[in-house]
Parts: sequence; C-alpha cells; structure tokens
Amino acid sequence: MKVIAFNGSPHRRGNTYHSLKLACDEMNIRGIETEIIQVGGKPLRGCIDCGHCKSIMDRRCSIATDEMNDFITQAITSDGMLIGSPVYFANMTPETKCLIDRLGRVTRNNGFLLKNKPGAAVVAARRSGEAFTFASINYLFQASQMPIVTSSHWNFMMANSQNDWEQDEEGLETMRLLGENMAWILKKFAG
Repeated sequence: MKVIAFNGSPHRRGNTYHSLKLACDEMNIRGIETEIIQVGGKPLRGCIDCGHCKSIMDRRCSIATDEMNDFITQAITSDGMLIGSPVYFANMTPETKCLIDRLGRVTRNNGFLLKNKPGAAVVAARRSGEAFTFASINYLFQASQMPIVTSSHWNFMMANSQNDWEQDEEGLETMRLLGENMAWILKKFAG
C-alpha cells in the first residue's frame, strides 16, 4: 500500500513538509509506503474549464506544459492521499489550489477515480486561516467520495517561521496520530 503526500508549500523542507513527514513516518513504521511530492513552487496552471477531461476520458488534463498529469497519475495509483499547504492570506497556496482543481476535475469526470481512497488535509499556519484552508482541502475529498482521515484535533501545525513546527507539541502529536489512523484505515480497507 502507498500513500502520496502532496506538499503545497514552496519551501521544500519547511513547516508543511515536516508536518507531512511526521504523518508519513508513522505510516512507514506501520508498513505503509509513503512519498512526499513537491507541488509548491512549481509553475502550475489553473484549470481552464476546456472540457477535455469530460469528453476524452483519458485520465489526463489537456494542459501538458506542467507536471500536473504526473501528479494526477500518482494520485490515481495511490491507496491514500495527504494534501498539505501553508496558509497564505487565509487560504491555501495557489499551487495547492491548482492541484485540487485539476485533480478533482479529471478524477471526477472519469468516473470518480479517487473514490474510497482515504484522504486528509494537513495545514501549517502562523496564527489564522488554518480552519478555512483545512476545510477547503477537505472539499476535494468529500466531492470525490473519499473517506476523510481524522486525528485527535484538526490537522494543523502552528509555526511562525522555518522549523517552528518543532515547538508545537499538540501539532506534533496530531500529525503522528494522523499517520497512525491513516495506516489503520488502509489496513482495514485492505481486509
């Protein structure tokens, strides 16, 4: 079994990455393979509503000038998914939004290709906007018929600057428990 974790932060090893890694490490301990995929900082285009994914049904977006089709393929072939984003002006990063819009359109228009794959949002924030960002990411999972994996609290890591994630004790425990719960659910689904 494999879980893909999309890092929507432009900081490759920032607070969002470490939040995702904490959850992934817990899954790895429990025999679940994980991979963190860097999305933030990539030159991604937003959905242009061209209708290609509705009419062609080839599991691809018509925009072929960026890495999104690779991300879509990785999501489709995974057993579960985490999407992480820092909070930028009370919302997710533009790259995270591009991922959600294009991934969501292609997979829904091709027969709900993410259906029954567990998913979870992970958010790193300085002081506000985390609940809105968390909800916005979870809308993809809900609209895709994906079970949402929970923890002991909302999946937030409170951090002001680089490596502040280590100071948030509740956030550390929340991310570890998220990874534990994701592994448990995947194993239950596998029978």
